[in-house]
Amino acid sequence: MNLGFGEIALIVIVALLIFGPAKLPQLGKAVGQTLHEFKKGMKGILDDEEEGKEKENAVVKNEKSR
Repeated sequence: MNLGFGEIALIVIVALLIFGPAKLPQLGKAVGQTLHEFKKGMKGILDDEEEGKEKENAVVKNEKSR
C-alpha cells in the first residue's frame, strides 16, 4: 500500500477538519504508540515461532543420530 503525497495531504486535511489542530498531536502520539506496541508484539510472536522451530530441529537431529 503506497501512499503518495496527495493522499497523505488529503488524510491530514480531513484529520484537521475532524479532530481540530489541538487534538491532532495527541492523536498522532496515540497512533504512534499503538503501532509501536503492535510491532513489538509481532516481533515477540515471530521470535517465539523461530525458537519453536529451532527446538523442533534439535529434536529431529537428536532422533536421527540415535
